[in-house]
Amino acid sequence: MMQLYPALDLINGQCVRLRQGDFDQRTEYHLNPVDQALNYQRQGAEWLHLVDLDGARLGHPVHLKILKQIAGYGLKVQTGGGIRDHDHLQQLFEAGAERVVIGSLAVKEPMQVQSWLQEFGPERITLAFDVRLDEAGLPRLATAAWRETETITLDEITRQFLPTGLKHVLCTDIGRDGELSGPSLALYQAYKQQFPQVALQASGGIHALADLTALQQAGVDGAVMGKSLLDGLFTLEEALQCLQDG
Repeated sequence: MMQLYPALDLINGQCVRLRQGDFDQRTEYHLNPVDQALNYQRQGAEWLHLVDLDGARLGHPVHLKILKQIAGYGLKVQTGGGIRDHDHLQQLFEAGAERVVIGSLAVKEPMQVQSWLQEFGPERITLAFDVRLDEAGLPRLATAAWRETETITLDEITRQFLPTGLKHVLCTDIGRDGELSGPSLALYQAYKQQFPQVALQASGGIHALADLTALQQAGVDGAVMGKSLLDGLFTLEEALQCLQDG
């Protein structure tokens, strides 16, 4: 069954959602992140996807205390935001992170990130590849909080990391992030056909239980869900039941 990752994005210790990564287009949710994580755990969550948006902006982990609290309750936490060096990785692992998510740095400093994959092992690191589809439909990577678009494609960077043991990839189609317009099924299907050995997590656009069924049928290994759960379009319990039934 496809793994579900309920997501919490944090600014100043508060749960928020950004529209297409824009800090000026922010929805704030008056929720305690630890309480919300425990709510997801009660509904059956094994994992939580925790995004440190302050860390991403400042270039170092900020919400280590919240991470430690959540991990202390037994939830497996996949977290990222602001990882620039080896010390940042160590801080997150020591605070209880099960997996650390690395994004732009994998594009900008691939040799450094390859060395971390070899040091910590492929189960401890998820590479986050955020893509924009160009005019030809090729998924080109976006970096620097989505302000820059690179020439390298999703397939090219995956091939670059496979020899160092790449296992987990989180792929966001930026055009669908926060839009509740449905996931980028064709993109994910093509990727899984080319790289069946990679555990692919889909992010962006999920707005209905049918989206989850479609992702599972497309062979996607995991789905990250933020806005759909926080806005009450369905519950995590309903999502898990849907995948079991389908």
